[in-house]
Amino acid sequence: MDQFVSLRNLKFLLYEVFQIEDLCQYPYFQEHGREIFDMTLETALKMGQDLLRPALKEMDQTPPAFINGEVKVHPAVRTFMKESGEGGWISALFPFDSGGQQLPQLVATAGQFIFSAANYSASVYPHLTSGAANLILSFGSEELKERYLPRMFSGEWQGTMALTEPQAGSSLSDVLTQALPTDQGFYQIRGQKIFISAGDHDGVDNIVHLMLAKIKGAPSGVKGISLFVVPKKRVEAGQLIFNDLQVAGVYHKLGYRGAPITQLSMGENNDCRGYLVGQAHQGLPYMFQMMNEARINVGLGAAGIASAAYYASLEYCRERLQGRKISAKDPTAPPVPIIEHADVKRMLLFQRAVVEGSLSLLMQCSQYVDQSKIREGEAKERCELLLDLLTPVAKTYPSEMGILSVSQGLQCLGGYGYCDEFILELLYRDARIHPIHEGTTGIQGVDLLGRKVIMKGGKAFTLITDEIQRTILKAETVPALVPYARALREALASLKDLTAHLAALAGEGKVEIFLADSTLYLELFGIITVAWQWLLQGLAIQKALSSDLSEMEKQFYQGKFYTLRFFFHYELPKVKGLLLRLKESDGLTVSMDKSLFSD
Repeated sequence: MDQFVSLRNLKFLLYEVFQIEDLCQYPYFQEHGREIFDMTLETALKMGQDLLRPALKEMDQTPPAFINGEVKVHPAVRTFMKESGEGGWISALFPFDSGGQQLPQLVATAGQFIFSAANYSASVYPHLTSGAANLILSFGSEELKERYLPRMFSGEWQGTMALTEPQAGSSLSDVLTQALPTDQGFYQIRGQKIFISAGDHDGVDNIVHLMLAKIKGAPSGVKGISLFVVPKKRVEAGQLIFNDLQVAGVYHKLGYRGAPITQLSMGENNDCRGYLVGQAHQGLPYMFQMMNEARINVGLGAAGIASAAYYASLEYCRERLQGRKISAKDPTAPPVPIIEHADVKRMLLFQRAVVEGSLSLLMQCSQYVDQSKIREGEAKERCELLLDLLTPVAKTYPSEMGILSVSQGLQCLGGYGYCDEFILELLYRDARIHPIHEGTTGIQGVDLLGRKVIMKGGKAFTLITDEIQRTILKAETVPALVPYARALREALASLKDLTAHLAALAGEGKVEIFLADSTLYLELFGIITVAWQWLLQGLAIQKALSSDLSEMEKQFYQGKFYTLRFFFHYELPKVKGLLLRLKESDGLTVSMDKSLFSD
């Protein structure tokens, strides 16, 4: 059976790096323990192996079909949604009193990582439903909760996030979908939405859209946006009836083909009913809850795909015989497995460094979510600020680097990697969506530098640099980690200096120049953040290596430490080039006139 994740590494992160068992001493998580966590991981892996992985190629080769106004998907979707409902995966993070499992985010993240690595397209269906259900739970009326949550939790109904419109793209202030008030407890919805993931399909009995629209007469811009539940079929007298919501088309995609991306048309017959969630004109702040969750999940999906690519290329490199070692003198000697070649080891180390560094960062974000549920006051705010700051990084680093990682996996296979006989070309196509959906990399860069770093007088930035500094101080007491702690200390000092330099530009009113290279700032920030995560893992690695280990366990930790060394010697030095460019602040891309792009 082909491998797509390392259960051993997941347990290393959960128990040794992030020490999840400490959560169980708090009332909110006291019903759980290591036995439940292990069982959850093993169940996720079994679902991935038995249900998701076997359907991967079929879902790619036979994508959703738009037939007679309905989207037909692979039968595995309905099975997976049903099992996700029955197994409590959709409701895993919700409180017990809302019908949930009250599971730590750390464990849920590990499970979702397994699903994403097994079959990314299939993994999105239940997770989208969880996000939509959370919006209803957080802001909806009791009537909305009673009507929608049980069937969403059970996997009978799909949830979606419906934001984007043809004329607006990512500019949500330009949303035109209208909501006309009635005196019957609903609004009439009219408009169009595009790029709606799982926006229609026959793998469930109903689709529940969490949709942004503007109530007639609302203020202009984002301040006039409201949030509505707009189902494909509405409930009347206990029956599901058509809600005047049509699928206008299904997009054909490079990858990620197993999940439909749809265009929706609402109110063509003036009978599309939407139900207001929370207060009018507060839709965007509400939706950001689901959007931020989705952004971290995009990073998780990217890391999962990169994990699957790493293990596929690792297996090939162990088996493929080609060439001889450079030092070999006898041309008649038998060829060696290509994993013996230094450049192949470099490519494999790069993949592992990206996958396991990204996963650690995503686990770090998950820990902040869990801590925010057991803390109060300033400690709770600290977790929330750190999570807010790291969200664009956790979305972008795995997304952008995941593409490069999968590409190196494909490179390991040479020409075979480019052929659909092997899984790498599929994974390469699947990976390409992640820097685009739920906010492009450019948007994440502006969010990080233009909002998150400077919010509350730079409080979140100070908190994250303090967190990294604490890890550095601990690592400086471990002889094997001292050179890496010093390298990260130098990089962190450079980041602080650069951030102050850029903030000064903003203070001088040079806002365009301040944000012109925010994508590069995000790249630099991501490398330093993942270096921090590798140093954090290094503390756990060295602690384990100082104890009595079996040969297999010793190899695991030694392999981890080689990967840490690779990251610090091959990846962290890249910040120097980025720092050089970012310090120039010459506004080159700002000043270039668009006419100069002529033929």
